[in-house]
Parts: sequence; structure tokens; C-alpha cells
Amino acid sequence: MLLTGAVLLPTGIVRDGAVVVAGERILFAGRREDVPPQLASAPPAEGWEPGLTLLPGLVDIHCHGGGGGEFGAGARASTDGVPATGDRLPGAAARAAATHHHRAGSTTVVGSLVSASASRLLGGIRACAPLVASGELAGLHLEGPFLSVARCGAQDPAALVAPDIGLVRDLASAAGLDGIAHWTFAPELPGADRLPGVLADLGILGAVGHTDADASTARTALSALAARPVRGGRPLVTHVFNGMPPLLSRAPGPVGAAISAAGRGEAVLEVIADGVHLDGATVQLLFDTVGPGGIALVSDCMSAAGLPEGRYTLGGRSVRVSGRQVRLADSGSLAGSVSSLLDEVRWCVVELGIPLEDAVQAAAGTPAAALHLHGAGSLAAGAWADVLA
Repeated sequence: MLLTGAVLLPTGIVRDGAVVVAGERILFAGRREDVPPQLASAPPAEGWEPGLTLLPGLVDIHCHGGGGGEFGAGARASTDGVPATGDRLPGAAARAAATHHHRAGSTTVVGSLVSASASRLLGGIRACAPLVASGELAGLHLEGPFLSVARCGAQDPAALVAPDIGLVRDLASAAGLDGIAHWTFAPELPGADRLPGVLADLGILGAVGHTDADASTARTALSALAARPVRGGRPLVTHVFNGMPPLLSRAPGPVGAAISAAGRGEAVLEVIADGVHLDGATVQLLFDTVGPGGIALVSDCMSAAGLPEGRYTLGGRSVRVSGRQVRLADSGSLAGSVSSLLDEVRWCVVELGIPLEDAVQAAAGTPAAALHLHGAGSLAAGAWADVLA
């Protein structure tokens, strides 16, 4: 079928453009006048409206849930104690979450699991593995349990442990080949220096986050991860600024190390651009400093996305959703978001004035490249036919 309008290509926006798709793949993307003769007779999409802007499907590599479901958990979504969706088994909850985000424009989703006991993580991974095998999820992300108690955020401190190589191998085995896409850890923990090599051997991209490390320790960890690239990707910094000490003039900490690494092209910074986790000026600073090629916008979304305000759970912990804010019910700490990745692109473009092509690169092209998700994140011949209008 033929789709026409302004087309956002990897090289920029083509105002009078066209995309031709067949089945699951793009056959052509470019200027309408350059459509090859053998494709020019492709029928227009049914009900297509001229004048739309075509974007690649977005790539969310850090997402805990949505639509009442949480990845790796049988979520109970409720509003002020009144069940809204009822109890769900982990597999059904994961499918509900993936479906919610696919419909919201994130056509490629990596399911994130919060820290939990070994048995719960194994169960959650096994519940999500069929969705990875079917392509409904592009992989899994383990946010812990090797995280700093001092910077745990909404993670359950009781679930946090020192790095355990045996546990890493057990969880990777349960997920299957390429099942775990990336894994967040705090590099200052005892034994964390072994993780870059072990993760690389297992084909898992390492990510630094929820850390109280100083700049030197964070820099060493990011350098070690960059030295062992996984499938040509780049190490990640999990939601930079959040879950780590602030950047100070005489104590730059992991934020300083992360921005330096991204500036050198040796890391990608996850950024939650929901208007809650970071001030707009901070997001603009990151785009100006490392550019969209060093930023992966992430939703960090939890199960309540798409549901009314009220009380919900994240990793078994009670949270309250009010407006765009999600906070732990007991401490008030931020606990993920309810914004989709497309919401974040809109916020960056409309509220911050970031060029559309830069915001979309950070929400699609860069995360796809960081995890080497071939076929995702761009409108180009041979790519997946994931098109937003």
C-alpha cells in the first residue's frame, strides 16, 4: 500500500513524500516523485487522509507496564481501592501492557522488570518470554536487583542484593537467547566489576543506574561496558539524573560521567521527558550537549497508564497516581510515569521547541541502534512497516 504526506526519514523531513509497504516491511521511503515505477501502482491505504506527517514507530526500551498490566507481575489495577481490571496472571498482564503501548505509538517495546526475589524474577521472566518469542516484546530489561539502597527510588530496598553471577546466568537462561536486552546495575556494589564481562558474554547490554557511585567509579564501569559492545550497541545510563546523586561542581558523580561518555559516543542516556522527572531546561541541556544520537527517550511507564487516577501497585508497592505524577504512597518518591513515549515526543516538540526530527530520533532511531534492534526505529527500505501518522 502507498502512504503519502510529509515523511520523516533518517536524513530529515521530506514534505512531499511517500512510503510503500508490503506485508511487514517497507519497500520504499522517500520523495513521492522518486517512487520506483514498479511500486507506483501500489494502492493507497484505505481511508488515508492526505497531508499527514509519517513517523517511524517509536521504540520504548524502558517500560514497566500499562493498561492495567505490569511486566513480570500479575498486576491488580485499582482506583482508590476499587478494582478496575481485577487480578491478572503475569502473562496476561504483560500482554495487556504491550498492547496498550503498541496502540499508543510505541511499536517496539522492551518490557522492564523491577527488583524482586530470585524466584519472582524467574517467574516474571518465564511469563514474559513467550511475548519475546512472538515479537510482541523486543526483549526484557532487568532494573536490578543489583542496585544501591541509597538510590533505590521506587525499587523495594528489601529486594536489592549484591551482584550474583550465578543469578545472572540463571535469569539469562530462563529468558532464552537474546531474551534479556539490557540490565541495570549500580557499579559501586561489591562484585559489580565482573558484570560488564559476564553480561557481554551472555549478549546482554549493560546499563548503569540507581547508583550512588562517584564519577570515577561510574566512568570506569561505562568504559568497561563500552569496551565489550553487545551486537554493536552502546551501554545505557538508566534514566539519567533520576536514581543517582545530583551533578555538583566538585562532585560530578555518575551524571557527570554519563554525560561525558555520551558526548564521546560511548553511552546512551535514557531520558524520561514527561515533564515530571526532569525540568524542561534539563532536557534541553541534554539535547544541546550530547544531541539526539546520545539520548533514548523512555517512558518508564507503569501499569496505571491509560487508567483513572488513584492507587495502584508497582512491584508490589503501593503507588498513587495524580495527574501525570506517580509516587510511592508511603514516601512520596517518584515511581515511574503514566506517559507514553509519544506523549514525551509531543512535550519535547510543543513545550520545549526541540525539532521534531531530533525528538523522534531520540524516541526511535537512537534506542533501536543502542540495542541493535534491526528493522526498528526508522522509515527506510527493508525496515519494519511500523508507521505512525
